[in-house]
Amino acid sequence: MNCYYSNLIEGHNTHPVDIERAMNNDYSADPEKRNLQLEAKAHVAVQRWIDGGGVRGRATTTEAVREIHRRFSEHLPEQLLVVWDPESGRTVKVVAGEFRRDDVKVGRHLAVSPGAVPRFMERFERVYTSLGRSETILSAAAAHHRLLWVHPFADGNGRVVRLMSHASLLEVLDTGSVWSVARGLARNAAEYKQHLMNCDSPRRNDLDGRGALSEEALAEFTQFFLKVCLDQVQFMEQLVRPDRLRDRILLWTEEEVRAGTLPAKSGQVLEAVLFRGELPRGDVPALLGASERAARRVVSALLDRGVLTSESTRASLFITFPAALAARWMPGLFPEQAQEQH
Repeated sequence: MNCYYSNLIEGHNTHPVDIERAMNNDYSADPEKRNLQLEAKAHVAVQRWIDGGGVRGRATTTEAVREIHRRFSEHLPEQLLVVWDPESGRTVKVVAGEFRRDDVKVGRHLAVSPGAVPRFMERFERVYTSLGRSETILSAAAAHHRLLWVHPFADGNGRVVRLMSHASLLEVLDTGSVWSVARGLARNAAEYKQHLMNCDSPRRNDLDGRGALSEEALAEFTQFFLKVCLDQVQFMEQLVRPDRLRDRILLWTEEEVRAGTLPAKSGQVLEAVLFRGELPRGDVPALLGASERAARRVVSALLDRGVLTSESTRASLFITFPAALAARWMPGLFPEQAQEQH
């Protein structure tokens, strides 16, 4: 979800179904779509590393920002590591984890000179690292804009910044990655980009802060950013309420059983996994009141449909949330898409 919406802000619409296929090394025959699938796969890999504590306690450090960019870029195909500079009319090579060596203009904003980037990044780290919990939450939007304003890399800045913001909120709010600000920003993309442009504006008058940039615009962006976060918390809170989630999953299972695409009693297995969190395979026959052979048939069908997963043929069963079933199980999470025929 986070990957899909972050890429959508950049104009790359790679649906979660296609992202999931890429995670299983199932790529489109279209080279352009394949490249975008590889881009998405790289994004997912970096977020998994972040979610595992990769930048814990240091999300806004120069080292972490560069490492996020490096990990993301080193998995990209060569075609996505070259950007065209409309100002100079030439192509610029993107080097994984390396600060840019060229001047760059984003819209009306002329970013700091390449030689000044390390100095600005040092300042960024001093300001936004080692803050208290409340300060980190309140300054999340400011850090988000300021890093984009510095524009440290030749390309990939937007994705790096959103991953940095994800990492900061993951730690300070203990989000568990259940929600991400990226979805909210993408769903309000025009307003998001307008706020970023406003924050690039110079100070308007003597009452507009003490720095070179508009404090009033930054305050407005902060309010927008935090409202987006609250909206995503509330959306996911409703979406994953155990009783409603259970009902949606079991209703889908019941329909599949009636259609003959899943064996009878499949719902009992899914309900047990939902309730317990994991289900030892040895418990399934007693749960279903069936023979081991019949229990294996039910489990195999659910594994084949991708709604259960297991590390081995004897390991416990866990539930998964296939992208293709998101519209039924978690409606509104992302747009529906007709399955491509391969």
